[in-house]
Amino acid sequence: MTPEVRLQVRLLAIDLGLRCGWAAFDRSGRLLAYGSRHFGARGSLRKAIPQILGLYPRLESLVIEGGGDLSVPWEKEAARRGVDVRQVPSEAWRETMLKPKERRSGPDAKAAAGELAWLLIERSGAKRPTSLRHDAAEAIVLGSWASGQRPPLA
Repeated sequence: MTPEVRLQVRLLAIDLGLRCGWAAFDRSGRLLAYGSRHFGARGSLRKAIPQILGLYPRLESLVIEGGGDLSVPWEKEAARRGVDVRQVPSEAWRETMLKPKERRSGPDAKAAAGELAWLLIERSGAKRPTSLRHDAAEAIVLGSWASGQRPPLA
């Protein structure tokens, strides 16, 4: 991501875990970039968070799916930077972004989020991946939901 694009990022969505999915959005809710990163250990994740948030000097909002002790360092660093943090369970965005039959089970919801993420990538004009990990896909859909976007019609 270029420095110019990093300046446009206002919302960062994180699918929390040692393998984090992330998606960056501009003020209008347009997807700018996304990806997945494996940290391997909690300490590696904690050390990386200030660097990650430091990439986006105009970041206004951080939305995190998941909780527990992995969310604490994200929340602390965001608060230190004056970034609003919203922690949500997966059910919150899935209810709006996925059809009832798509959210009957976790695997069904992950598959549906993957399909929806492809549509959102296409709509945004962001670079298309050769493959898309489920954590990145969920971060894309989470961020789209947090931006007030609704699922595109297939």
